[in-house]
Amino acid sequence: MLDKLNAMTFRQICTVKNNQVVITLPPNFENQKQVTVVIDDVVDSRTQKLAQLREASIDPLFLADIEEIHKDFDSIDNETV
Repeated sequence: MLDKLNAMTFRQICTVKNNQVVITLPPNFENQKQVTVVIDDVVDSRTQKLAQLREASIDPLFLADIEEIHKDFDSIDNETV
């Protein structure tokens, strides 16, 4: 087992196929007898955020909020410092 000072980290996003993941470790892991694997269901956050922005652009409540903020700042937009 590696101690914390000699621990190596390898991070890779893998494709799940038939409910299985195959990981090929890099050469510097060659003599390791044991590794810790953490499974995290990665969601493509950028794609998800873009989809949410598209939805917001037609959401009446969101658009009403934006209009309210716009009206709140209308009075100070023309002020000079």
